[in-house]
Amino acid sequence: MHQIALVLLAIYFFSLVIAIASSFAASSGLAMEERSNKFVLEPALGDVVGQLEYVTAGSEDTLLDIGRAHKYGYDAVRAANPEVDAWAPGEGTKVTLPGQHVLPSAPRKGIVINVSEKRLYYYPPVSRGQDPVVEVYAISVGRGDWSTPLEITKVTGRVKDPAWFPPASVRAEHEARGDPLPMRVPPGPDNPLGQYILQLGIPSYFIHGTNRENGIGMQVTHGCIRMYPVDIEHLAHKVKNGTEVYIVNQRYKAGWQDGVLYLEVHPPLEGTAGDIDKTSRSITTTLAEAKKAAPGVVINWDEVWRVQALESGVPMPVGRVM
Repeated sequence: MHQIALVLLAIYFFSLVIAIASSFAASSGLAMEERSNKFVLEPALGDVVGQLEYVTAGSEDTLLDIGRAHKYGYDAVRAANPEVDAWAPGEGTKVTLPGQHVLPSAPRKGIVINVSEKRLYYYPPVSRGQDPVVEVYAISVGRGDWSTPLEITKVTGRVKDPAWFPPASVRAEHEARGDPLPMRVPPGPDNPLGQYILQLGIPSYFIHGTNRENGIGMQVTHGCIRMYPVDIEHLAHKVKNGTEVYIVNQRYKAGWQDGVLYLEVHPPLEGTAGDIDKTSRSITTTLAEAKKAAPGVVINWDEVWRVQALESGVPMPVGRVM
């Protein structure tokens, strides 16, 4: 009887914990389950994957909280909700989660990083008979004079619980603001690389985790690609050495779905290092490339300029095959 009573007591406390967690989720408007970031690629589905999602803000939520809870980047959520107060959306406010994407104009294999939209696309290898898929992740990219290099490279290795050896330029920056760094930062909660890194063929640049999740989806790194801890752990166990990595800057993306031409526009990157925004294709070049797939398309140029002005990062229809 004593054992039965203990079991019943354990069940009661477990149910109580679940009820409290559910109550918190309902009051905050934050979903407990993770969103799906894996999409099947089929020729019939075209170049657009995913769909927009919507959540209701709680009384204490910020857009930063909502983005982090659903594994979106802050800048992407902010751009998709230009009329919403970022720090006080207000209880009951409808918030758009930008879960629909035009695939970047790049090989659909390996890893594609588009610095403009601060997203990483992973196309895992598939066996014969399997449907190809793409996995989409929010990332942070380089800021100012530490812009992320635009190159084609490869994954060369991985490290669990890495130590960080800050380069001289980073140590000088910290020294100037009264926050000196040691020559070596050991693994642990104070290490900005997080628990996993993917090494690249570009010296001193990594795809890595973080000890500060709030910065995901922003232009805040010293050039590396920063990911949510759960996302980099997933990739570190899946991506093989030799996987190609394409780092591109595509502020404008255009693609097809069901005979409709979609345009996705992102705000320009900040900073002046190498005038990085000049490396992005123009909106007219982007649409001209997409038009090759359907020469008979009729483009609504008024809608094109409206989408360009919005810079919402959300795919919007701008043309149709007649």
